[in-house]
Amino acid sequence: MISIVLATYNERESIQTTIRALLKEAPEEMEIVVVDDDSPDQTWRVVESLDLPNVKIIRRIDTRGLASAFNRGIIESRGDYIGWMDADMSMPPSVIPRMYRMLVDDGYDIVIGSRYAPGGVDDRHALRVLASRLINNFARLVLDHGIRDYDSGFVLIKRSVLDSVTIIPRGYGEYFIEFIYDACRKGLRVAEIGYYFRDRTVGVSKSAPSVLKFLVAGLGYVARILMARVRRID
Repeated sequence: MISIVLATYNERESIQTTIRALLKEAPEEMEIVVVDDDSPDQTWRVVESLDLPNVKIIRRIDTRGLASAFNRGIIESRGDYIGWMDADMSMPPSVIPRMYRMLVDDGYDIVIGSRYAPGGVDDRHALRVLASRLINNFARLVLDHGIRDYDSGFVLIKRSVLDSVTIIPRGYGEYFIEFIYDACRKGLRVAEIGYYFRDRTVGVSKSAPSVLKFLVAGLGYVARILMARVRRID
């Protein structure tokens, strides 16, 4: 079974489309775990209304945060293969079957959906693309291991990966850099597959372009990258 975790906050306009696309593209039995941070637009209620047996909704009342939401969904998942991604259709479910085959047929432990690997495209606001590329260039310089999209957030892994690598459940995209770097340091096989990352077409981005916002967030990323580099392997 494949488990896909979706972390949501005000995604009622896209969540049904994302869930149905995932189930349509599923290369084998799939469960979808939606972790919603008590969205004011009641995203959680939309998921409940679908009444699908293989879709689980977790509504968090007093807890917030992307990394912790993904971590909660992973804990609640049952699949031998676990993935997580954005819920706004910016990351295409059609890539999941190819990622799955790379795990099953090619022996990889982790497959990253990558905006910057061959065939990948980052079709967002220029400021967001610039910020992401600067962070990834810095991460590659400090952490190496040949990863092109260290803060992707689009991934499919074997459950066995969690025996040696876990998510640090705090922050926004920084957790993914730490997760992938730890996996590389521990000798797990990591691959990237390029895909077309589209900016959302409905709803409001939770990371809208702002020079000040990106500067503050960027400093946080830099700090976490440097901390990951010096942290000892458990």
